[in-house]
Amino acid sequence: MEAKIKRVLEELRVHLQADGGDMEVVKIDGKNVDLRLKGACGCCPHATMTIKDGIQRILREKIDKDIVVERVE
Repeated sequence: MEAKIKRVLEELRVHLQADGGDMEVVKIDGKNVDLRLKGACGCCPHATMTIKDGIQRILREKIDKDIVVERVE
């Protein structure tokens, strides 16, 4: 599961990087993923939407419907 999650996150990173941001995987524990947004994405007022409506939604669609992504500072 962790390898699948990391693979999809790597695919998604290019979209954040295109907007001047990036993400760091802090921890993956089963179906719980902790991410840190960096650069422009780290201080963006839409960061929560990026995490929940973007990254989490895609991971749920591609891997498992029970994946939970949380933003950490």
